[in-house]
Amino acid sequence: MPLRMDLKGYQIILGSKSPRRTNLLQQGFINHKVHAIDVDESYPETLAIETIAEYIAHKKAEAHKDRAEENEIVITADTVVAYKDKVYGKPKSKEDAIKTLLTLSGNTHDVYTGVSIYNNQKQKSFTVTSQVKFFEISQQEAEHYFNQQSPTDKAGSYGIQDWLGVAKVEWINGSYTNILGLPMGQLYQELRSFIASLK
Repeated sequence: MPLRMDLKGYQIILGSKSPRRTNLLQQGFINHKVHAIDVDESYPETLAIETIAEYIAHKKAEAHKDRAEENEIVITADTVVAYKDKVYGKPKSKEDAIKTLLTLSGNTHDVYTGVSIYNNQKQKSFTVTSQVKFFEISQQEAEHYFNQQSPTDKAGSYGIQDWLGVAKVEWINGSYTNILGLPMGQLYQELRSFIASLK
């Protein structure tokens, strides 16, 4: 039998529609329910890039404040891709996605995932950073990838688990699951500590 986290009677709520985050929690044997609330994901332009994902994750957690039950712990997250002091979010169009991929081609970019853990007693947030180095990506390859995978819901216009991640990533530095959208190693440690601190 797999070793499941002892949740001490608490119910984990994943405040995200991302199937990748759901799958990661399942792979970590963390029982949970999904309850995502749409929020405005804008942020102040003055924010440092490395704080944006955590800022948005915190906003997503705030949306659950009036709805979360006493026995619920809400996990929210946001992922940001950045290169040369510019943030590359979810693409607005095919052209936008291809332009982003060609910009990242042959270069190293940062992936920040901010996570918030919320209960009506307390809230804890943290950010994990990883780096990804791409091999060169041609226009044809970028167009083919978009047509096959349609990465319109992915920061940076790509998924590390897709063909592009398999064939075009030269190396990564840091947590692979962080690039997927939820840094499971850090989350596992933080969640255990969070649960232990609750009365």
